[in-house]
Amino acid sequence: MTDRILIIDFGSQVTQLIARRVRESGIYSEIVPFNSVDDALLENFAPNGVILSGGPASVTWEESPRAPQKVFEMDVPVFGICYGQQTMMEQLGGKVETSDHREFGRAYVDIQEDCEIFQGVWATGGKEQVWMSHGDRVGKLAPGFRVVATSEGAPYAVVANDEKRYYAVQFHPEVVHTPHGAELLRNFTHNVCGCKGDWTMAAFKDQAIAKIREQVGDGKVICGLSGGVDSSVTAVLTHEAIGDQLTCVFVDHGFMRQGEAEQVVDMFRNQYNIPLVHRDASDEFLSAIGDSVDPEVKRKAIGKLFIEVFEEEAKKIGGADFLAQGTLYPDVIESVSFTGGPSVTIKSHHNVGGLPERMNMKLVEPLRELFKDEVRVLGEELGLPHSFVGRHPFPGPGLAIRIPGQPITVEKLDILRKADAIYLEEIQKAGLYDAIWQAFAVLLPVRTVGVMGDGRTYDYVCALRAVTSTDGMTADFYHFDHEFLGRVTNRIINEVNGINRVVYDYTSKPPGTIEWE
Repeated sequence: MTDRILIIDFGSQVTQLIARRVRESGIYSEIVPFNSVDDALLENFAPNGVILSGGPASVTWEESPRAPQKVFEMDVPVFGICYGQQTMMEQLGGKVETSDHREFGRAYVDIQEDCEIFQGVWATGGKEQVWMSHGDRVGKLAPGFRVVATSEGAPYAVVANDEKRYYAVQFHPEVVHTPHGAELLRNFTHNVCGCKGDWTMAAFKDQAIAKIREQVGDGKVICGLSGGVDSSVTAVLTHEAIGDQLTCVFVDHGFMRQGEAEQVVDMFRNQYNIPLVHRDASDEFLSAIGDSVDPEVKRKAIGKLFIEVFEEEAKKIGGADFLAQGTLYPDVIESVSFTGGPSVTIKSHHNVGGLPERMNMKLVEPLRELFKDEVRVLGEELGLPHSFVGRHPFPGPGLAIRIPGQPITVEKLDILRKADAIYLEEIQKAGLYDAIWQAFAVLLPVRTVGVMGDGRTYDYVCALRAVTSTDGMTADFYHFDHEFLGRVTNRIINEVNGINRVVYDYTSKPPGTIEWE
């Protein structure tokens, strides 16, 4: 059986990063909210070790979240992070106190003694940078623990119970601001828990194919293909599992980038021989939006029509027993509120909400255990070209939300497609594509005076956007040099009729968002 680490979530904003760090070291991990963990789950999951996450609550509150007591009765190693350290101490006989000396952001710990999680990373007598985010702190150690590192605001910054194999830190090793944090976690999972680190995407692929076959049997599956990476990998993986029991439906809303619809049809129908229904509904989607300029109205109109068209095409092929969709792990992880009630946010546009119930279908979601970057690796494992799986994220409503503040027309879509294609082509030529999280053009609701040749023009303004990010939650604008921006600007103005001015968006997220709408 594959080695497994269970992460019990107390609502930290960075809990997902713990799972990423563990998986990056070749070990399968899952995140489960603290109030969903019971004895049966712990026994069935059979973890090699347990990590307790941080969280926004205070251990000193009445009825604050706690780890299931069985965690400390299973004879497996436990690693507590921030709130996880505090609840571990409190539950095992220590004491947590509210401190006047809070620590937020960069801090330094002094290494007092050696311990298993420091091996080859931190040495006794050293001073190491970490990232803190706490008000409370441990005031009294639980029996059996010793202090191995301290900080100015946390006299028990790292504690260890070597006999029980329990370790706990007040800082966050999972974030990049703790430079050696990933190595500390690796020492816990590999050295303390004894994990081999042999979880690979090839192994996941084989397991996923077996699971799909077992779930589907001889049933029929339909997949809503958006042309994006998630739905495409879902389709290829499912087809590898069950062959022609799968039919893909590609609803072309007419808001895709230049040449994308043709690429999707060619790849799935001609290269992979996957049964594919291609419905060009671009006129219907334009009519559904009408003259709307409100982005939320546009999104809802597109989402509603998408479901209607998909359902129509599904009925034409005789329906199906299962609906395959590209739900990812971040979509299904429950974040925990201060009161302990889980709240879930699921993406809605191309994860066609409501259809399974309306059409009496069961869901097949083979990617629901993967992060976005892992889906890309799986795509390459399945033989999808890097140029496809490495594409920048693209919103479900497509170019419809990149023509802000104005009615959308075929002419404007054509102008934007050409400008966007030139921009991305120049980014590729400069070797910058993989260094950028997302890059795109926006057609603004502004027309300006220009001079071209001997004539006066009155045309649109095009805004260029490019950002760097690791997860899309925060982002910084990409620092192009002026020569590059000048070259792109000249090409767009000279080659795209309808644009006579180009600007670059220097806004980071926050305070802005990546998309304009």
